[in-house]
Amino acid sequence: MPYLYFMKSKKASESLSITTHIVLPNDTNTLGNLFGGQLLAWMDIIASVAAHRHCKRVVVTASVNNVSFKMPIPAASLVTLSAKVSRAFSSSMEIFVDVFMEDHVTGQKVKCNEAIYTFVAVDQNGGPIQVPELIPETEEEIERFNGAQRRRELNLILAGKMKPSEATEIKKLFSDDEI
Repeated sequence: MPYLYFMKSKKASESLSITTHIVLPNDTNTLGNLFGGQLLAWMDIIASVAAHRHCKRVVVTASVNNVSFKMPIPAASLVTLSAKVSRAFSSSMEIFVDVFMEDHVTGQKVKCNEAIYTFVAVDQNGGPIQVPELIPETEEEIERFNGAQRRRELNLILAGKMKPSEATEIKKLFSDDEI
């Protein structure tokens, strides 16, 4: 296929990736809850699938920007991870991962964790390559899309790659004009 095919803008929903795991004894800590590291591995895998679905290229994890462990996940729980690209930049993509725990007896589902990953699309030599633009459609997708630019600016400032005075989206948060 011609490379131009890959550069066509894509809807956020096209990257949606979902997986479900059961928490087995070898996945747990001494308290009988899912190891945080195991959950991180599951999140990294499903986030990479979402990133690949967006750009149809090899992708690598660039950063784990935020992880919130809101509640423990006990052994025997069903864990469903849902990942979707929230914004695409030139060669990187932000992926939002939502984690739900399902009680295997009652079937009750509760959102228990979330994470934000950044992936970069790379060529055969490992160099970054351009990815398609993202089209958010739902209210949640638009909110996450807009927030991604602010998170990116903050990360660049903290990494010393951007001056705070250049962070236009962050400035808008504190502008009197927006109040």
